[in-house]
Amino acid sequence: MRLLSTGSATVARSPVHHPLFARCYARLSVAAETRLGMAGTRERLLAGLSGRVIEIGAGNGLNFGHYPGTVAEVVAIEPEPLLRKLALESALRAQVPVDVVPGAAEALPVKSEAFDAVVLSLVLCSVRDVPRALGEVRRVLRPGGEVRFLEHGRGGGRVMTLTQRALDRTLWPALNGGCHVARDPVAALREAGFELGPYRRVLLPDRGPKLPTSYGALGTAWRPGEPAER
Repeated sequence: MRLLSTGSATVARSPVHHPLFARCYARLSVAAETRLGMAGTRERLLAGLSGRVIEIGAGNGLNFGHYPGTVAEVVAIEPEPLLRKLALESALRAQVPVDVVPGAAEALPVKSEAFDAVVLSLVLCSVRDVPRALGEVRRVLRPGGEVRFLEHGRGGGRVMTLTQRALDRTLWPALNGGCHVARDPVAALREAGFELGPYRRVLLPDRGPKLPTSYGALGTAWRPGEPAER
């Protein structure tokens, strides 16, 4: 295991603890998985992955059952205690080895260039410092390594984007575990120096009403550089 005893950088020591949101998220996410098509979206996110993978913001572990057998291991980072407990239970049912550990996206407790792929799944909306988190993604990913992303953010036309910005400035983040609905994850990846591969706009979930959280992007990005010889 390529874990460190401490993170690569210092972040605020205040714990991530959103028990009410975590309970609601766990219940709603399971319902969306089975009833609203999110299981198929997760399959598309993870199809074809191989080698060593780090998943940042694993939540309650719903991705774990969709990793292909070509994945050698998954290190899953989740800071929220209740969601991490549920992720540990999901890891026991996974078909690939999954190690669930606490940690912040802005200071990942793993060694540099230790992973072949990074999975970002509905996490950039809630990290405190997006550029710093993506800097950590670059650090832990080997040169030429792959980022798979499924993120929601700004979209839906002028009225919806104005609504999203208003929500972000008021009570939405406080009530929803730090979630922001008006961020632009694709632009953030580009600004962090990743090379964007194929991606497409998706609705999350793909069935159901269009909400401020519905406008997503599913795709691939790469850390520039040639892969190191192994």
